[in-house]
Amino acid sequence: MCIAYLKLGDPNQPIFIAANRDEFHARPSRAATPWPDRPDIISGLDLQAGGTWLGLRHDGRFALLTNYREPGSHRDKAPSRGALVHDFLLSTQAAHDYAGAMHAAGADYNGFNLLVGDLSDTLYVGNRAAQAAPEPISPGSHVLSNHLLDTPWPKAMRLRKGLDDLDLADMDQAIEDAFALLRDDAPAADRDLPDTGVPIELERLLSSPFIVSPDYGTRCSTVIAIGADGQALFSEISYDPAGRPTERHDWRFPIQTGRAPALK
Repeated sequence: MCIAYLKLGDPNQPIFIAANRDEFHARPSRAATPWPDRPDIISGLDLQAGGTWLGLRHDGRFALLTNYREPGSHRDKAPSRGALVHDFLLSTQAAHDYAGAMHAAGADYNGFNLLVGDLSDTLYVGNRAAQAAPEPISPGSHVLSNHLLDTPWPKAMRLRKGLDDLDLADMDQAIEDAFALLRDDAPAADRDLPDTGVPIELERLLSSPFIVSPDYGTRCSTVIAIGADGQALFSEISYDPAGRPTERHDWRFPIQTGRAPALK
């Protein structure tokens, strides 16, 4: 996943997430679906490494991941970063404790940003940030791309502004408006591009919230909302290499408060 918006504390939707996953089109993956052996967990699946980038459990536990862009620093034998989300969705550890463990183990992985949360706590941890400890996420809106949390890249600020303006009291309309904003494929002006060490042509391609190219681009858009009424929504649209939608799935369910389901 390459860009994600998170809003906490809205009176209508205390947790609201809108995100795009960008990946090579040749990398095999499965669209979001309830897990066969854990139907209380919904996420996509990376069929190459077995992890995931964004998921939600029926008790409100969620996690999302972005890679940290640092060309030339990738280690082929490092463990899969997608396991960080997968394992949190299965874990019974408190979000704070899990984030602390990932902070301690961060040097084992290629660059990542990880958000883990539940109905009471959300934390950010990354292994390229100068963090003494995982950072609690404050109420309000935040955006995460392929640098540190709330780095003001043009596409991040543009998406954040648009999503901040949504009226989350009308949830159905907000979902459709969020998907429309996630489809923004306008590149940033050259003068505003970040310098991340990739060629300028690639910086241009990666500078829009929605990326379209034959080899690499936005594979899916996902919106997650947990309402003040205890109802949750997980909605996802998948796209082909030309940026055309291929399938959409929507799951609505009540949040299951209390003890998390036993692991199988």
